[in-house]
Amino acid sequence: MTKLSVNINELATLRNAGCGNSPDILKAAVLAGMAGAHGITAHPLPGSGLLGYDDILQLRSSISTELNIAGNPTDLFIRLVRELHPEQVTLMCGDGNAAAADRVWDTKHNLGFLSEVCQIFNTDGIKTSIFVEPDVEMVRYASDTGCKCAVLDAQHYAKNFEYGQEAAIEPYIYAAEEALKCGLELNAGRGFNLANIGFFCSTLPETAGISVGHGLICDALYIGLDTAVKAYLAELENI
Repeated sequence: MTKLSVNINELATLRNAGCGNSPDILKAAVLAGMAGAHGITAHPLPGSGLLGYDDILQLRSSISTELNIAGNPTDLFIRLVRELHPEQVTLMCGDGNAAAADRVWDTKHNLGFLSEVCQIFNTDGIKTSIFVEPDVEMVRYASDTGCKCAVLDAQHYAKNFEYGQEAAIEPYIYAAEEALKCGLELNAGRGFNLANIGFFCSTLPETAGISVGHGLICDALYIGLDTAVKAYLAELENI
C-alpha cells in the first residue's frame, strides 16, 4: 500500500492569517497520525511568516510517525535536518526567496551541488529524496546524485486530470519506469485530492509514498481532520 504523508504547511497559512496559535499545528499533526497517516511532511519557510524552524523543532518531539522535512538545501536547512535527523528529507529548489522554495530541480544542471548535499544526508543515514518533474531525463540525473528517492511533482497531473485521466498520467508512467530502472524509490506530491489520488496510485502501484496537503486540509474543513485522513487512506487501501 502507498503510504500517506500529510503536509501541514496549509495549516501554517491558516494560523498566520489570524492571531495566536490557532489552528495548533502540532496538535493537528498528532491527530493526523492518530487517524492513521503514516507520516507528516513539513516545509519550513524561514522569513515567510509561515512555518518556521521552531515549529519543526517542536514537531520532531511531538509526533511518532515518519517526519519528512522538505525544503531548499541552504546551509541553515542542512544544519536543521542534520540536527533533527528526520526519517526523510526532500530537496526542493529555490532561488533565495523563502516563499518560492518549492520548485522542481533541474537535476542535470545541478548534478554537482545535489550530489554534495545527498552525500551529507546519506552519511547521516537520512533517506534523501529529490523533487522533480515527471521527466525521464530529470529522474535519471536524480539517480546520479546518490539520492534514494525521486518525488514526482503531481501538479500537472492534477490540473489535467479532469480533461483526460490517461493523458494526464502518461508522463508519470514513463518517469516511474525510469525511477525503478535506476533503483530509486518513487514518491509523489502536490495537487492530490480525493478525486484523483486513487487513479494515480492504482496506475502506479509502485508509488511508495504520497504527500497531500492542500486537498486534504480543504476536505478537513468540511468533514474533520480525522475523517479526511481516513478517507484518503481508504482510497489508497482500495487499490
